[in-house]
Amino acid sequence: MANAIGFFELNTGAKIPSVGLGTWQASPGIVGDTVAAAVKIGYRHIDCAQMYGNEKESVAFLFLSGCVSHEDTYITHFMCRLGAVLRKLFEDRVVKREELFITSKLWLTDHDPQDVPVALNRTLQNLQLDYDLYLMHWPVRMKKGSVEYKPENLLPLDIPSRWEAMEALYDSGKARAIGVSNFSTKKLSDLLELARVPPAVNQVECHPSWRQTKLREFCKSKGVHLSAYAPLGSPATTWLFISDVLKNPILNTVAEKLGKSPAQVALRWGIQMGHSVLPKGTNEGRMRESIDVFDWSIPDDLFAKFSDIEQAKLFSGYFFVHETMSPYKIVKELWDGEI
Repeated sequence: MANAIGFFELNTGAKIPSVGLGTWQASPGIVGDTVAAAVKIGYRHIDCAQMYGNEKESVAFLFLSGCVSHEDTYITHFMCRLGAVLRKLFEDRVVKREELFITSKLWLTDHDPQDVPVALNRTLQNLQLDYDLYLMHWPVRMKKGSVEYKPENLLPLDIPSRWEAMEALYDSGKARAIGVSNFSTKKLSDLLELARVPPAVNQVECHPSWRQTKLREFCKSKGVHLSAYAPLGSPATTWLFISDVLKNPILNTVAEKLGKSPAQVALRWGIQMGHSVLPKGTNEGRMRESIDVFDWSIPDDLFAKFSDIEQAKLFSGYFFVHETMSPYKIVKELWDGEI
């Protein structure tokens, strides 16, 4: 199966697998088994982030393993567990390190220039791997040490200084490629104006019900790869929104005609649009279904029907918006009108 996985070439010359495993909302207690199963059935891209850890999980395993202390449990729990699983896969010769593409992200509290290399070194130590791709998670800055999304934790932006620090990581070789996440066309354009090392990737919400046409075309014109999180509309995120992406009648009609599931068609649509997709999942059957998108395609006549799907963004980022305490007074400012 691994040989059948397609790739997209980044502006660094590296190749990013067209399908990766998203690990958001996967608790440390199950992320190990999930990643191990995914790699064994053919996934070669693992997308993770410092903030994806679950502080509610029992920490006995971590203390006994020596991975963390009581002071840094929250920031290391998830990555330590993931790193242990990946090392076991390498030791058992299930997969070679060079065959995997590992993505992680700089969290909002580590955006002071002096904190950027510290944050990367911390997660590198926990995972005990180098990164193929390191992303600035949001164009948002929060007080160091803060955890909750409270207005009083938000700080003024300083993207130029942050990006210089990211460029230094690239120069050092600790991150083989650097990029951004949740950047609008304008924010990406502004960054490209000042960047010495252009971002290789912009990871954003993208699915048939939020096609990101303007941003996608801009990224393509500038050689920045668009990578899609929530390519299925994140149906499990019921605590934040109700997603009907996979219930869309047009998507389901196309799926029925092709004899595929709506999820497979949504993922194949993304690949044919030219961006990589990062479906989440812990069920092995669904993970197998999500990677079975390479020996077939959506024909032109059915592909054209996707342009008729009504558009609606799911992740608004409203928790980063405040009329007095945030750089973004309204949600439209966060996305520069692209919502």
